[in-house]
Amino acid sequence: MKKSIKEMLAEANAVIETIPAAEAIKLLDDENVILVDIRDSAELARDGRIPGSIHAPRGSLEFYMDPESPMHNPVFSSGKKCVFY
Repeated sequence: MKKSIKEMLAEANAVIETIPAAEAIKLLDDENVILVDIRDSAELARDGRIPGSIHAPRGSLEFYMDPESPMHNPVFSSGKKCVFY
């Protein structure tokens, strides 16, 4: 049986931890955390980004995370916790 979008979102949300901005700020200096800016390039150019963060646009994120992809970014295989914003 096919899953509905509502079911798929519920499954994804069950394994994704959502944290408030104040908690994310506390993680800025944590060596075991990678901040990932998922905004598009135009937003990044307009607004800048958090120093030390990496840019992985939402539309390309799966490719950056997939070790089999030629676009793979090894930072996603580091075992560090990723905080996406």
